[in-house]
Amino acid sequence: MKVAYAMRAVLCTAMLSAFASFPAQAEKIIRYAHFHPAKMEMSNHAAAVAFKEHVEKKTNGSLKVQIYPAGQLGTAQQIMEGLRLGSVQYATVHEGGISSIYKNFNIFGMPFVFDSHAHAYKVLDGEFGKALGDDFLKKTGIRLEGFADNGLRHFTNSKRPIKTPEDLKGLKIRVQPSPVFIEMINAFGASPTAIDWSETPTALAQGTADGQENAVMTILSASLYQSQKHVTLDGHVYGQFAYLVNDRFYKGLTPVEKAALDEGSQIAIKIHRDIARELDMSAKEVLSSKGMTVTELTPAEIDRFRAVAQPPVRKYLETSVSKEWTDKLIKAAEAARH
Repeated sequence: MKVAYAMRAVLCTAMLSAFASFPAQAEKIIRYAHFHPAKMEMSNHAAAVAFKEHVEKKTNGSLKVQIYPAGQLGTAQQIMEGLRLGSVQYATVHEGGISSIYKNFNIFGMPFVFDSHAHAYKVLDGEFGKALGDDFLKKTGIRLEGFADNGLRHFTNSKRPIKTPEDLKGLKIRVQPSPVFIEMINAFGASPTAIDWSETPTALAQGTADGQENAVMTILSASLYQSQKHVTLDGHVYGQFAYLVNDRFYKGLTPVEKAALDEGSQIAIKIHRDIARELDMSAKEVLSSKGMTVTELTPAEIDRFRAVAQPPVRKYLETSVSKEWTDKLIKAAEAARH
């Protein structure tokens, strides 16, 4: 009996020793990439910090978030490949970058499809946004957590105020190297000039291009007001960032961790939207303070711009991107409008 007891004691001691030698469960690391500087007044970074705080607190540290701001992990196209492969777990990426692996995001280049921020949110947060996210996940293996603002895009130029579509005729307008934006500029009778963003401020200063189109934050961050004296607040395109997570990583999380990530995403999206929307709403005051002549348009005047630009861009999207998703976007926007 004593021998048996002694043997059981030795066995228990050995088992306890073996368990003690097992390493603690490794932390799960979320490499979170975005493209704004690491400043709290920047919508992308403020949102990322809020996400990190929420996720780490709700999971008691089982998820650790490492934030990589200002494109530290590469270009938008490289980040999208990282998300697809799993080397990047989480990122906020603009529609142009997403289009590099999922062309249907080009439909968001449709001019004047959204009337306001609230109108865009209603479409993107509703059935249309969910259906697009489902298709995106199926085609790429990347989960779409939601959409946030990249600012309303406006026209600036160094020549004259733009009040009507005809006022754009003859101007050389810098655009991103995208057929969608080239179609839009051609529709207005202007000359589209595809210039890489890194060269744009110099091109505008030297007169290689007369104008360009971008959101208020971009106009400010690149000091474009130094060469661009006129801005028209037409809001022709609602730019956006999508909040994205690698699906294999997501599926490997516990239910508590998944809930924390989903909740953190919604918190981040709200913060991001609030900061970006506030800047859009104060565009006249902010840009006027930089010495720009600001032209605001009435709804009727915007309708004139829409009537000129939307048909040719829609035709391009239907024939070269996806008629199905172009039609779905138009129908969803119309339904939300009414």
